[in-house]
Amino acid sequence: MKAIICDSYGPPSNLRYGDLPTPSIRPDEILVEVHACSVNFPDTLIIQGLYQVKPELPFSPGSDIAGTIKALGADVKGFKVGDEVVGFAPYGGFAEEAVLPAKACFPKPPGMDMTQAAAFLLAYGTSYHALNDRAKLKEGETLLVLGAAGGVGLTAVELGKKMGAKVIAAASTDEKLAICREYGADEVINYTKEDLKTRTKELTGGKGVDVIYDPVGGDYTEAALRAIAWEGRYLVVGFAAGNIPKIPLNLPLLKGCQIIGVFWGAFAQKSPGKNIQATMELIQWFFEGSLKPRIHATYPLPLAAKALEALLNREVKGKVVITMK
Repeated sequence: MKAIICDSYGPPSNLRYGDLPTPSIRPDEILVEVHACSVNFPDTLIIQGLYQVKPELPFSPGSDIAGTIKALGADVKGFKVGDEVVGFAPYGGFAEEAVLPAKACFPKPPGMDMTQAAAFLLAYGTSYHALNDRAKLKEGETLLVLGAAGGVGLTAVELGKKMGAKVIAAASTDEKLAICREYGADEVINYTKEDLKTRTKELTGGKGVDVIYDPVGGDYTEAALRAIAWEGRYLVVGFAAGNIPKIPLNLPLLKGCQIIGVFWGAFAQKSPGKNIQATMELIQWFFEGSLKPRIHATYPLPLAAKALEALLNREVKGKVVITMK
C-alpha cells in the first residue's frame, strides 16, 4: 500500500511517499481502507520523536481516520466489512490502509462526508472532554480560547457557545478572529496587537475569565493565567507554540484556581463508555446543525508533508485533511 513514511525522526521534509505492507490486525482491531485523514498537531510531534507515543520506525503518522472496513478482528462485534467508519489511532492514518482499535471506531454518520468525518472526532472530542468533563463549564461563565482559529481552538469556540458560555477568542491575526466571530465568539483579542491580560480583564469587567482553553502554550500562557478569575480553571490542551511554559506556582495560590491537564486520547482509551456517549452527543449536534467542521484545505496523500508544514507555520484556520481518493 502507498503511505507517507517516517524513516527517521525529523521535520516534515524528511518524510517520503512510498510503500508499506498492509498492517496486520489483532482480534480487537479493524482494518480500514482510508478515504481521508485529518492533520493534527500531535502528528508534527510524533514524526520528530517528541510525542508521548514513539512508534517503531518506519511508520506512518496520522490519527483521525475516515474510511471503509476491509477486515475485522475475531473479537470485533457490531461492524461488518464494507461499513463506513470514523475512528482514532495513535498513528498510521497517512496511508491507504490503517488499523483502528474497535473501541475507538464509530459508524460514519450518513450525512457527513469522508472529509468532514476525518476532521471531526479528535478536534471535537478533545474540546468537549476539556470543557464538559475537565472544566465542567457552566452556562453563563466566561471562556477564553487561545489559538482560537486552529483545529481544536475553533471547536472550543463552537462548543463553548453551545454550552451557554460567553466566549472570548484570542488569535494572532484579524483574519483568524473574523472566522472566530463566524463560529460564535462574543469578543475577540488579537494578542499580537493587544496585551492579553489587560484586554481580558477589560472584557470581563475586571473579574477575569472562568475557564481558559490553551492548546498553544508558549509566551501567552502566563499572561492568560494572570487574567483568570477566582476559582477559575486553566485547561492545558497542547503546546502548538513549540515550547512548554514554566508556571510560577504562586499564581494558582493567589487565584485559587486549578490547572487541569487534557489528554483526550488517554481518556478515550481508559473510559471508552463515556467517550462513546460523548461522541454520540457530538454527532447529534452535527446533524442538528450546531457544529460545522471548518476545512481549511485538503491535500492528496503524496503532499501530506506540505500539510504538516502548513500546520507548523500557523497558516491553517480550522482543519487540514489528507485525502486518498
